[in-house]
Amino acid sequence: MSADITVHVRGSNQAGRPLLLLLHGFGSHEHDLPAIAGHLPAVWDWASLRAPLAAGNGGFSWFPLGVPGRPDPQPVAAATAAVLAWLDVNVEPGTAVVPVGFSQGGLMVTQLLRAAPERFAAGVVLSGFVLDAELPGDSALAARRPPVFFGHGDADQVIAPDATARTSTWLPRFTDVTEVVYPGLPHSISAEELADVSAFLEKVLPAAQAR
Repeated sequence: MSADITVHVRGSNQAGRPLLLLLHGFGSHEHDLPAIAGHLPAVWDWASLRAPLAAGNGGFSWFPLGVPGRPDPQPVAAATAAVLAWLDVNVEPGTAVVPVGFSQGGLMVTQLLRAAPERFAAGVVLSGFVLDAELPGDSALAARRPPVFFGHGDADQVIAPDATARTSTWLPRFTDVTEVVYPGLPHSISAEELADVSAFLEKVLPAAQAR
């Protein structure tokens, strides 16, 4: 798997500004999630990353689909390492970074927190899930307990129900989670959810900047 990461960056990109790391879902690309940036607090810069695997029709993925809700851990780990390597090169140490991921990108948010809990101020998981495996960084994550927003609809027909239930159980054990379930929402992001994410980011920013 290639470790190449393509990025589409907005904002001043000045040292010290907090950064949202936008991670798209399966079959999408780096120009997708920036559409939500205008609904989030303007104080945040953002960097939208393209996943390293071609998924056809101009889209990309972080890892092969495999069994729904239970991907092979090896390509997930490789994608996680690629994102962390990009951060090491392109984002100054001490920058408040919050990964925001949708679907597959949501799983990548949890993977990043598990792999390098000290690197991230918080996380936002939108219609995503957590890998069904123990990882070496889990104990450090549990000790740190960063704030995480977990939003999803109760009409999601893409993410396996057991994967969502697993995530709802796992996140309170390792993070300070805010979970919101949106009635009637399919595998998508609603205006109500974006308003909740915006409020969450406003709440975590002071603590993130004080780190």
